[in-house]
Amino acid sequence: MINFNGNIVAQNDNVLTQNRAFLYGDGVFETLKIINNKILFLEDHYFRLMASMRVVRMEIPMNFTMEYFEEQVLSLVQQKGISVSARARITVFRNDGGWYLPQTNEVSFLIHATVLDATLYALNTDSYEVDLYKDFYVTKQLLSSIKTTNKMINVTGSIFAHENGLQNCILLNDAKNVVEVLQGNLFMVTGKKLITPPVSEGCLNGVMRKQILALAKKVADIEVSEEIISPFDLQKADELFLTNVITGIQSISKYRKKEFTSNLAHLLVQKLNESIVEN
Repeated sequence: MINFNGNIVAQNDNVLTQNRAFLYGDGVFETLKIINNKILFLEDHYFRLMASMRVVRMEIPMNFTMEYFEEQVLSLVQQKGISVSARARITVFRNDGGWYLPQTNEVSFLIHATVLDATLYALNTDSYEVDLYKDFYVTKQLLSSIKTTNKMINVTGSIFAHENGLQNCILLNDAKNVVEVLQGNLFMVTGKKLITPPVSEGCLNGVMRKQILALAKKVADIEVSEEIISPFDLQKADELFLTNVITGIQSISKYRKKEFTSNLAHLLVQKLNESIVEN
């Protein structure tokens, strides 16, 4: 028996009362984009998931190959009839048992998927205003670079953004340097230079971040660098944009009183779509 919202009810093997991802945040995940029955950047997602599991000392099942991972995701979106354009999330969590100290490092996984309206990426040029979120800070450590099921900073930051009429917030680390935004990595353009914080600053080792860095290095007259960014640097920038696998690139139009262009973002979205079509 359990108490659920003030009522004593039968437990009925309720997964939430036993799921360590729910109880302790003892889980890791990947969010994927599927276009025309193909998982974009599959290899990058797979190896990041495997690395995340190793970091938190989960046992990796022998059958958990990239091909198995691909088969499970595509089988779900095909059965749901959404394989033309979908997002899927695979969550891996340590199996039930123990309190903080688990009784096993064996894992289970859960995949769910929803339909997306568009297939290829498009740059949204609507007003997109951001500001700093300073209630909590990201720590400069390895755990910050992987996707775990503990995302309270992102949740409370999203509430702060909503309450203040913002489209997003910029997160800072414990050294008060810029890390990322609530839903992805952050890029800054100053003159002919594209800069993003290094992973060592605590930012997510983003799959789309990797794609954009590679594409930008092929753009003539653009210098690409991973450097520490201070909040003061943002107000001197010509362009700011965020990246994630679902959105692709989202230009930031305003940070405090500073407004930005979106020239490089437009070019990179074009090159990103070209690379997807070619592959």
